Amino acid sequence: MIRVFSSRLRWDAEVNPLAALLTEKRRAGVNVLDLTESNPTLAGFEYPGDEILAALADARSLRYDPAPRGLQSAREAVSKYYAQRGVGVDPSRILLTASTSEAYAYLFKLLADPGDEILVPRPSYPLFEFLAAMESVHIRQYPLRHDGVWHVDFEALEQAAGPRARAIVVVNPNNPTGSFLKRQEWARLEEFAAARRIAILSDEVFSDFALAPDPTRVATLAAGGDALTFSMSGLSKIAGLPQVKLGWIVAAGPRHSSAVNGLEWIADTYLSVATPVQVALPRLLQAGDAVRAQILKRTRANLDFLRRAIGSGSPCQMLNVEGGWYAILQVPRTRSEEQWALDLLANHDVLVQPGFFYDFDSEAFLVLSLLPPPQVFQKGLAQVLHLIEKT
Repeated sequence: MIRVFSSRLRWDAEVNPLAALLTEKRRAGVNVLDLTESNPTLAGFEYPGDEILAALADARSLRYDPAPRGLQSAREAVSKYYAQRGVGVDPSRILLTASTSEAYAYLFKLLADPGDEILVPRPSYPLFEFLAAMESVHIRQYPLRHDGVWHVDFEALEQAAGPRARAIVVVNPNNPTGSFLKRQEWARLEEFAAARRIAILSDEVFSDFALAPDPTRVATLAAGGDALTFSMSGLSKIAGLPQVKLGWIVAAGPRHSSAVNGLEWIADTYLSVATPVQVALPRLLQAGDAVRAQILKRTRANLDFLRRAIGSGSPCQMLNVEGGWYAILQVPRTRSEEQWALDLLANHDVLVQPGFFYDFDSEAFLVLSLLPPPQVFQKGLAQVLHLIEKT
C-alpha cells in the first residue's frame, strides 16, 4: 500500500472507554461533576474583562513590524516578570512563542537531529511523545520516585542518557505530581548535563502556584548556571489566559547567545506570535495577577479540604503535592485505575483521570484537579471517597 501521510501521524485515534462514556453522558444531558477541569476560563473565576479587552484593542496592533524574537516591549515585560521574582533576565535572553508547546518544538529543532533523544520525566503530562514525534526525535523516560516526597531517580536518569541524548526536560513543578526541583537536585542535574554537554529544558508554567513555602525548592532555572538551560512559561497558566496565545523561552548558561540566535532563525521562519498579544503583554501580565491570586486561593482551599476529608483510617491516601493544580490519590488495587474511573463516571457522574494517562508505572492512582469550584470539588470528592470506602 502506498503511504500517503507521514509516519509522524501514526497514533492510535481510537476513543478510549472513559472519553466515550463521557460523550454519552453529556449527550444525555447529565450534569457531570468534572474533577479533571484544567481550563481556568471555565472554572468560575472573575476576570478583569475590561482591562484584558482594552489591552488587546491597542492601536499599535494595527501595524505589522515583524520581530522574530518578539517585540522589545513584550520581552521587557517578561524581564520585569522575572525581576519581580528576584531573578535578573536581560530581554536579549528572551524569545517569544505562541505557546509552551511551540517552545518545545523550537527547542527540539534547535538541539536535536532526527533520531536523537530527549529525556523526559515519568509520570508527567502526556504531550512529549507527540511533540517529539512531530520533530522526528525520540523520547526516553526517567522516573520520579515517591517515598513521602517526589524526587528524581538520578541512577535511572544516567542509564536513560544514551549517546544520542540531546536534552533533559524538567517540569517544575511537575504535572501532575506537583513536585518542585530541589536545590540539591538542581546542582546534581546541572553537573550531569554540563558533563555530557546536553541542555536542560525547564517547563515552569506552574511555578507561580506553590501550595506552601519551601526554601529548599528552585522556582525557576532562568538565572542559569554551568549547563545550557532554557526556561519556558507563558500566559496560559500564570495569567489564566489559555485563549490568549503567548509563551516564551529564556536561555541561560554556556552558549546561550548562540542558542538565542538559532531560535531567532527558527522563529523567523514561522513568525507565529500575533502583534496584538505582544503589544498587550505588559497589561495582560498585570491583569493576570488578580486571576492568579484567585487560582491560588482556590487550589489551596480544595487541597486543604481534600486533606481533611481523607481520614486516618481511609483505604486511600493522597500523595505529597507541592504546587500546580492537581492532586493524586493512591487507591486500593482491588480494581484497575480505568475501572475506578469508569465506575465513578458511569454510576456516580464524577469524572477523574486514571494514573496511566500520565504514565504512572504502577497501579492504582487517580488524578484530581484542584481547579473546580469548591461546591463541585467537594461534592465530587464525596462520591469518590464513598466509592473507595465501600469497596
